[in-house]
Amino acid sequence: MMNEPNMEDWTASEGEELLGTANERFKQDFPSWFWGSMIVAAVVHFGVFALWPDLQAEDVSVTSQTIEAVDITPEIDIPPPPAAVARPATPVIVDASVANEDITIELTTMDANPVENLPPPPSEVEVDVSKAYTYTPMDVRPSPLNSAEAKRALDRAYPSILKDAGIGGTVEVNFYIDENGQVVNAYVRTTSGHTSLDEAAISVAHVFRFSPAMNRDKRVAVWIWFPITFTAN
Repeated sequence: MMNEPNMEDWTASEGEELLGTANERFKQDFPSWFWGSMIVAAVVHFGVFALWPDLQAEDVSVTSQTIEAVDITPEIDIPPPPAAVARPATPVIVDASVANEDITIELTTMDANPVENLPPPPSEVEVDVSKAYTYTPMDVRPSPLNSAEAKRALDRAYPSILKDAGIGGTVEVNFYIDENGQVVNAYVRTTSGHTSLDEAAISVAHVFRFSPAMNRDKRVAVWIWFPITFTAN
């Protein structure tokens, strides 16, 4: 009885035969494929330059940045630590001799300085309180009596240049008022910022009349300060 051929052995042998045949054909066709590809590439290359002579490659250059030189901060010389302080010397007790001398202080008595020889006391100097600000006790403060008249005087004294320019201000004036309510002296306590307004306020200070200041039902002369305001209408 004849043995049937092994299918696995037949397939393997046939595959090896086919593989060997394809490999041989590839080796034989390689030169023609290689040179054919080179010729096609050359034709395409020259054709591109012939059809598009102005064709240029894209600019792929890189822009470099200028590096600025930076001054390096010089190194700081750190001084050396101070030298150690020497320890103080140990005190030594020494015997010291003091001269035995009798010292007598002369007694001071009134007999040596009689009262008749002393200089006289200073004479009292009368101070005019109307010349400088001095506080005077009072129970009732003076108040202006003729505000309307004083306002008209202020309008006449108002500098026309400042009034037309709409410039005003307030001047604080120190008034010295006597026992009858009359203004004896006046000077600028706080300026308005404009010399002409300050001078105008002092020029009309004598126009004001006040009620007298009272201290324990007695009229007294006092210093007071009073604001004078210039307003441009």
